Amino acid sequence: MSWIPFKITQPKKQIVPKTVERDFEREYGKLQQLEEQTRRLQKDMKKSTDADLAMSKSAVKISLDLLSNPLCEQDQDFLNMVTALDTAMKRMDAFNQEKVNQIQKTVIEPLKKFGSVFPSLNMAVKRREQALQDYRRLQAKVEKYEEKEKTGPVLAKLHQAREELRPVREDFEAKNKQLLDEMPRFYGSRLGYFQPSFESLIRAQVVYYSEMHKIFGDLTQQLDQPGHSDEQREQENEAKLSELRALSIVADD
Repeated sequence: MSWIPFKITQPKKQIVPKTVERDFEREYGKLQQLEEQTRRLQKDMKKSTDADLAMSKSAVKISLDLLSNPLCEQDQDFLNMVTALDTAMKRMDAFNQEKVNQIQKTVIEPLKKFGSVFPSLNMAVKRREQALQDYRRLQAKVEKYEEKEKTGPVLAKLHQAREELRPVREDFEAKNKQLLDEMPRFYGSRLGYFQPSFESLIRAQVVYYSEMHKIFGDLTQQLDQPGHSDEQREQENEAKLSELRALSIVADD
């Protein structure tokens, strides 16, 4: 470790105006929040599409399991109902897969690409912070020599310290200006970037549920039994369940 002739302290001079620091913290804070929201939205969209696929795949499996049930071999009407259900579930699964593919392409992938920008942004902020620390360190060094008795060696060191400070100050000011210019522009760009994605999401849902309305409308017409309401079917089920409970094999000990 090189020897330092005096302890480096924070410069007495306010090298960055407080208003500039507040502006920087405000703009960067907005981008940090945007990064978190983008990450969370991407995660939630992925969970949603995974759940959608799992739902329709499970529905198809249920209808297939029913088709293999011995009841279908014994009752033609029941077989017809389950066959209609199986057809509807497969149609639902196909439209659901199409919807998920569209959401993946027009929503999840754009979210992922947008999120990939933040590591570079955060690195630029870190470089700005490092430049600020170097600026403060050299500014404090200059001030220290300015406070010493103006002997020849001190003046030489002061001149050298000022020469070292100049490019560091310019480097920080350039990085600071660039970020203050570009961070608000980047934040403002989110509206134009995400609007097409969210419009596509809404349209995909509208198309999907419109198709579901048709599919289940057709299924309802095939399955409805005239003269039987849901309440009547529930009463029939309860009556049959009571008969089963009366069997000795399920009676309480």
